[in-house]
Amino acid sequence: MFLRQSAGRVLRKAAEAAAMPARVTVSLLSPHETLVSGEFESVTIPGSAGDFGVLPGHVPVVAELKPGIVSVKSSEKDAENFFVSSGFAFVNADSTADICALEAVKVSELDVDAVRKGLEQAKADANSAADDDAKAAAQVALEVFEAMDAAVKAN
Repeated sequence: MFLRQSAGRVLRKAAEAAAMPARVTVSLLSPHETLVSGEFESVTIPGSAGDFGVLPGHVPVVAELKPGIVSVKSSEKDAENFFVSSGFAFVNADSTADICALEAVKVSELDVDAVRKGLEQAKADANSAADDDAKAAAQVALEVFEAMDAAVKAN
């Protein structure tokens, strides 16, 4: 009996592996719009525990996003980069990834001057915060603007 169940499990796993898609289906969503929806070679996601790449067949994951770049690759040389402020990523066993960001924008659309001014203001706010609530809000803004600054410099 045990041997029969084990053989059945092995056959199911082999069938699942054989049915693995060649590409990962990615959706990048914000509350206002769908920025990406399609099949890609891979996607890189800025998780709070570190950046991670997703290929077809990736193990299921739920990850909190940190401010950073979501990079979707159509091919080895063709990638599109998006800045996300925060949110969650859901990687499913069927090679789909749903990335739900509070705010998201193409990195190429970020205004370099506005990012630098925002970073300066966030630093000033962090240094002058009077109470714990103001310090926490300033720290969040500072982390987002530092990540945006790094994104525009890398682009």
